[in-house]
Parts: sequence; structure tokens; C-alpha cells
Amino acid sequence: MHRITALYHFARLDDPATLRAPLLALCESEGVRGTLLLAREGINGTISGSCEGVTRVLDHLRALPGCAELAWKDSQSATPPFGRMKVRVKREIVTMGVADVDPRAATGHYVAPAEWNALIAAPDVAVIDTRNAYEVAIGSFEGAVDPGTDSFRDFPAWWQANKDRFHNKRVAMFCTGGIRCEKSTNYLLSQGVEEVYHLKGGILKYLEEVPKEQSLWRGACFVFDGRVSVEHGLRAGPHVLCHACRRPILPEDRARPEYEAGVACHHCTHETSAEDKARFRERQKQVALAAARGERHIRWMAEG
Repeated sequence: MHRITALYHFARLDDPATLRAPLLALCESEGVRGTLLLAREGINGTISGSCEGVTRVLDHLRALPGCAELAWKDSQSATPPFGRMKVRVKREIVTMGVADVDPRAATGHYVAPAEWNALIAAPDVAVIDTRNAYEVAIGSFEGAVDPGTDSFRDFPAWWQANKDRFHNKRVAMFCTGGIRCEKSTNYLLSQGVEEVYHLKGGILKYLEEVPKEQSLWRGACFVFDGRVSVEHGLRAGPHVLCHACRRPILPEDRARPEYEAGVACHHCTHETSAEDKARFRERQKQVALAAARGERHIRWMAEG
């Protein structure tokens, strides 16, 4: 089995670019794959490999300045979820685009998965899903508000346009692993919202700890690895990825007339031009040729 570890930590990293090469070298020497993002505000990512290899990478990360308290969430996959290892230096480890947002200064109240159901069932609580629309489409908490955003950058503008809907409400927010809520709850506090809460450990921790028969989660949770989605107990979900638009689709969606492997699905067939589709068909042809040779095409690797 392959260990999959999702992690993030907000800490001041004065020169993240200098941390990249040693971290990448360690991951590659340990056979660890996935993506790690470094920024002045901290680190974020998901990696996979042997239990021992991932542990060595985590030890390295926890030795970085201010990262001793780094926490993570583990799950498993029978197949490799990533094709290669990427370590990137970014402006933000999760891009919101608001300069003065700082989760190290203040965040909403953390709510443990075991206490989440009672909170979101309260009549004076508004529940907001901070993920992107294509993620929300395959699963969310019962009754949660979907902002319909295409990017986390869109969230501040959505809040400004909709904040009056939540007057005199307590606000409970959630996301996949918790990192977006670190920023979104800090942002709401800066906007004068007095009572803000967020699900500690995110949806992944909830699905891991809350029994299905007690759960208020409906559907599957999109994940950014080869599993595509997970369900209760963090078991792999039913979804596959459309390699044209990278949205999750169900296996039966491949029988729809709009679907063409690597070229289009019912979500994106009207979003791309004939020229785009011709380019995608050529790419799909190269994927098939690589598979016939027993190789992994660069597309597969890039999607790791």
C-alpha cells in the first residue's frame, strides 16, 4: 500500500527558494512523489510513498523554522497516486489574493469532527463550503451554501456581494483539509464577523472519524491525486478524471455521447474549440502509444 499524506503549516519562511532543492532531493532519494508548495507564509501539499520515506520527509519539514508543530493527515492507496515529485515556490501556499490575510494572527474557532454535526444543525448557523464549484458538485454537507466559485481567489468578492445574507448568523466554514478555512475565517474576522468556526482537519478528517450512519456528509470528496475522490473511511470514491478539463466524472459518464477519452466530457465539450479538441486527440494518441510501450506519458506524470 502507498501512504498518502496531506499537510500544511503556516510559518514564516524568510527565503523559501533556498529550501526547495534540498527538499526535492530528499523526496527523490526516498522515492516520495506528489506536490509541495513553499512560500513565505509556510508549506502546503500532498505526498505519497513508503511509510518510512514519507516519515523522513515529514521529519525534514518539521525541522524547518517554525514548523515543529506541523500536522498531517494520512490515508492509503493500492496504486501510486502521483507520477512524479514537484516542489514549487509560490507567492501563497493557497492563493486567496488578499494581502493582509494572516492565519497566524487569528482564525475561526476550530470544531472537532465529533462536534461538527451539532454546530451546523443549529438554526442560527450558516454553513459555507469554501471549495471550488466542481468540487462541491460531487459532494458537500447537507444544507451548506455553495458560493459557486471557480477559484479560491473569487471567495472575497463573493463574500462582499453576499455578506448581507449572513447578518446575525454564526458562520461555519469547511474545506478539504482545512487550509482554505485558515485564510477564509481570518478574512471574515477582518470583515467584522464576530463568530466564525471551521471544521478542524477538514472534510478528510470528518470522513475518517465520523461513522457513516451518523454523517451529514452527502456524496464524495474530491482529492487532488490519482484517487480523484474519497468517501467515508477515506475509501476511494467512484469518480474518474476527465483529462481534458480535469473535472471529476462518474464511470457511467464515459458512456455519454459527449465523452471522448482525453478530449471532452459532458462538462467541457462546449467549452473548447475544434482546434483544442484536435490538439487533445493528438495528446491522447501519444498517451496510448506510451502505454503500449509500457511507459508513462508526460501527461500522466504532470497530473501527479
